[in-house]
Amino acid sequence: MIETLVWIALALGVVGVYLSWTAGRLDRLHSRMDAARAALDAQLVRRASVVLEVATSGVLDPASSLVLYEAAHAARQAEEDHREVAESELSQALRAVFADADQVDVLKAAPGGAEATEELAAAVRRVPMARRFLNDSVRAARALRRHRKVRWFRLAGHAPFPLAFEMDDEPPVDLADRPT
Repeated sequence: MIETLVWIALALGVVGVYLSWTAGRLDRLHSRMDAARAALDAQLVRRASVVLEVATSGVLDPASSLVLYEAAHAARQAEEDHREVAESELSQALRAVFADADQVDVLKAAPGGAEATEELAAAVRRVPMARRFLNDSVRAARALRRHRKVRWFRLAGHAPFPLAFEMDDEPPVDLADRPT
């Protein structure tokens, strides 16, 4: 009788440790996801700031400046529900304005333009990487949250189900291929 109780207590202890380990892993995934989301937000704000700086510099033609300014301003002011659309529109505006390599050369030839071009190129290259890191974290957290043990024992607590950040982040070809 005592031996059976010891084995049951040992089994419950092993299950408890396993569930605790799984809950800790899920917590670490959520923390990693929050850090990746903050990094993506920082990169998106940085890209919009650089685009605003380029748009207001007076180097580009007025139509291109206006398109970039409006898209960057909309991306910075967008509510969380509409942020993906606004950031996608900024990416499309960047591709439209810098579709021609001559436009990049015009920006680069202006006083201080080489630094602005390098900063803009770095910003448009970092956004897809930051988004990829976030979406990888979301994918890992979703995979773990789909397991029965996580659902049955409510190991995720009250954390919202993780959502990926889907946007058009394709950089302009002539701008993204520039060495920094």
